Amino acid sequence: MLPSSSDVVVVGAGNAAFCAALAAAEHGVSVLVLERAPESESGGNSRFTAGAFRCVYDGVEDLRALMPDLTDQEVANTDFGTYTQEKFFDDMARVTEYRTDPDLCELLVTRSKETMRWMQKKGIRFIPIYGRQAYKIDGKFKFWGGLTVEAWGGGPGLIEAHTALAKKNGIAVAYDARALSLIADDDGVKGVRVKHNGKTVEVRAKCVVLAAGGFQANTEMRTRYLGPGWELAKIRGTRFNTGDGIRMALDIGAMATGNWSGCHAVGWDRNAPEFGDLSVGDNFQKHSYPWGIMINANGERFVDEGADFRNYTYAKYGRVILMQPGQFAWQVFDKKIIPMLRDEYRIKQVTKVRADTLEELVKKLDDVNADKALATIRAYNKAVRTDIKFDPNVKDGRRTEGLAVNKSNWANTIDEPPFEAYAVTCGITFTFGGLKIDTTARVMDSDGRPIPGLHAAGELVGGLFYFNYPGGTGLMAGSVFGRIAGTTAGQRAAQMRS
Repeated sequence: MLPSSSDVVVVGAGNAAFCAALAAAEHGVSVLVLERAPESESGGNSRFTAGAFRCVYDGVEDLRALMPDLTDQEVANTDFGTYTQEKFFDDMARVTEYRTDPDLCELLVTRSKETMRWMQKKGIRFIPIYGRQAYKIDGKFKFWGGLTVEAWGGGPGLIEAHTALAKKNGIAVAYDARALSLIADDDGVKGVRVKHNGKTVEVRAKCVVLAAGGFQANTEMRTRYLGPGWELAKIRGTRFNTGDGIRMALDIGAMATGNWSGCHAVGWDRNAPEFGDLSVGDNFQKHSYPWGIMINANGERFVDEGADFRNYTYAKYGRVILMQPGQFAWQVFDKKIIPMLRDEYRIKQVTKVRADTLEELVKKLDDVNADKALATIRAYNKAVRTDIKFDPNVKDGRRTEGLAVNKSNWANTIDEPPFEAYAVTCGITFTFGGLKIDTTARVMDSDGRPIPGLHAAGELVGGLFYFNYPGGTGLMAGSVFGRIAGTTAGQRAAQMRS
């Protein structure tokens, strides 16, 4: 049975929602989390992630505070570098083409370190991302791209830890509980109408925090806002993120903001299911493309695979792949690079071909002009500056010259057998358009005033990301704004009780 009232109701049960619930509970108020999914599929998109958090750290001591399990030997064998506030600001500005909301961006960056410390003290365990973000050069691991920390156990481990913490802190979690609409009047939001186990009921609340994800799993909204062709994209994560939280708020006059035609979309296995599969998690992604080349149905390269570190290109290249003929591409590698491919290339459910000659390989590329593909690979090989040393840990400047689409870094010739190719399409992670919030995570109405009792965090907040996003920023933003939203809601609810 759902309670008929709670001081704070949180809609959603991903990372942002649980951070909001934990922060609200610090103020001694009752907190109810509504999860639309059954318990077996709970956790929203957070559960499908690798669990990476992009946060500020000024040296290894900051990392040791977050990861007390870090051994002296690991520290000695690793160059963790630093990721300063300035670097985080630069990355956010650069990848969003300077459109990110300056007030929200400032909170994201300046509160990232303290929010991670808060989560760690609450009981969330973090570890270094050795497997995907560091390569061993001359006997020492070197981290690159500003992404160093992940939750223990990835996305599933993060949600498991959050769920345990919710129970420990007296937070009620209701599954199969779909929020349908907000109960609101001229004085603000008073609760939520919920469909729970097939029955519609009202749950009264002093404050509501919306943290129910974007609209990426809603085919109609995707096509309406992102544009034609987006109904053909695969959904990387949960099937339950259909924009309910956004719609509920807009229905009572909330302001829409941000990049409504933009989203986080990546290269995803061409034959992956329509929605995420928790048994595979994020392993349908194929993120080693900077070391190889991508070829479309016409047998042509169409993008600079080495324009930047994977962290700064993967979230926008899914869109580029979707716009290719047939909405797919093949990633091509040779013997030099195959041992470096990320673990996701070795899963059982992978669309892959292998051959001992390039002539044989191109004939195995389904739906591709084989003759043109062979000519493309040969022309690419001739254009590679082999006099420049390949180094995966830095933008090495090893490039091609004279091609219609040149490659800027990590241009490895494809000439040593065996050869492998992997078929990818577009997998959408989350949408960028959403609700306007202020710096205390209150939802604003279309006149620019806060809606009393309504707060928001996570993917359904608009204004942070435009066109692209730096890897690991989604979970970090969910944590920062979840904590802010929960704090604001908890304080308001506590005041209303007294």
